[in-house]
Amino acid sequence: MEIAGSVALVTGSNRGIGRRFVQQLLERGATKVYATARRPELVDIDGVEVLPLDITDQESVTAAAAAAPDVTLLVNNAGITTQGSLLTDDLTNVRRELDTHFWGNLAMVRAFAPVIEGNGGGAVVNVLSALSWFVYPGSGGYAVAKAAEWNMTNAVRLELAGRGVSVQGLHLGAADTDMMAGYDGPKVDPADVARASLDGVERDAAEVVVDEWSAMVKASLADAPEAFYAQFA
Repeated sequence: MEIAGSVALVTGSNRGIGRRFVQQLLERGATKVYATARRPELVDIDGVEVLPLDITDQESVTAAAAAAPDVTLLVNNAGITTQGSLLTDDLTNVRRELDTHFWGNLAMVRAFAPVIEGNGGGAVVNVLSALSWFVYPGSGGYAVAKAAEWNMTNAVRLELAGRGVSVQGLHLGAADTDMMAGYDGPKVDPADVARASLDGVERDAAEVVVDEWSAMVKASLADAPEAFYAQFA
């Protein structure tokens, strides 16, 4: 599909990667962009239609689909990140991760796939992570949820293949956003993330791997895990 002339909805639009998606969609000539957030008052981008949306609330998801019946491109960007042990910490945060990254994004796909199909076809982008493919100490909840979202992305791609709706999995390492403010390491520009993804939408790419770190992690899956995880010992 072409970005110019599309009608897009972006979740988590108030900051970070979501904000950059909205800006680039407008720059590339999208006819309309629905910018959504749990706190819509924080969306301060001109030229968009702002909608309240909590992807973990089915009523909110249903209301968003009703309010945006012309969508042809869905960008599932909203997310959270928590830290902790899967074995010893309270499981509340792990459930929040799964409720957001797996169940919330699946709810969005289920709500908007018929909308996109009914508008003549289009695309879905699920913002994933290099942590779909590995885990480091303390990141278990987030990594488990992203791994689940990754294979959910593959599954819905197969189901939607004959309905004119392409599904992209977008993988990246650390981006220079508020969520990663405490990370001391290389970070990719969130504008580059949005640009790579939208380029991928236009060429119907099933997967976009943004940075060298994510590409290295993906390549490591073909080898024995001991070598990769030795760095965390």
